[in-house]
Amino acid sequence: MNGKRACLLLHGFTGGPYELQPLADHLASRGWTCRVPTLPGHDGPLRDLYRTRYEEWVLAAAAIAAEMTERHGSIDLVGFSMGGLIAAYLANRFPVRRLALLSAAVHYVSPARFVRNAVRVMRDGETRVLRSKRETPVGAVIEFAKLVRTLKPEFARLTTPTFIAHGELDEVVHPRSAIYIASRVKGEKTMTVYPQSRHMICFEPDASSVFRHVERFFTEGDR
Repeated sequence: MNGKRACLLLHGFTGGPYELQPLADHLASRGWTCRVPTLPGHDGPLRDLYRTRYEEWVLAAAAIAAEMTERHGSIDLVGFSMGGLIAAYLANRFPVRRLALLSAAVHYVSPARFVRNAVRVMRDGETRVLRSKRETPVGAVIEFAKLVRTLKPEFARLTTPTFIAHGELDEVVHPRSAIYIASRVKGEKTMTVYPQSRHMICFEPDASSVFRHVERFFTEGDR
């Protein structure tokens, strides 16, 4: 155990480390050793995602958590979107010092909200995002649904101090997800909703505030 603060950051469904890299860079500049792994089947050809099962995503994250806690004694943990569910699972099984859940995937948006976002995306020329979602293998979506159903109860078991962050304009995961999580976490918890942020919270106008708030929440545990 080297005593240096360490943080494991877990990305979302169909995403990759890039979703959390800005936050990882911020924490690294403040003294954290950060790991932002790619979960099996992600951040590559969609056919790779089709070949994986949700258990593989969870087991891969758990293996890294085990390695990091063996080395550092305890870790801080960040989960974005789907990664929030996996992070809750890990926090209930490993010596996690502090937990941050960003846009954690519990309740998805209403169809009307999704359509409004689709119009905005097409207007802004972000059709690559929509194309990616449309091309996601059905089997992978089913695996994701299984993961949500299986891991959702983990929030009610959490006693780890938890910071819950969500964008008020989130077009993918409904902001009421943050309220749901906050109502179930048993331990210390803080919830902040960011008025100018959509789902990709580490790239939104409020991102710098999110980074500062996560850092402050993590350093509170040092006192």
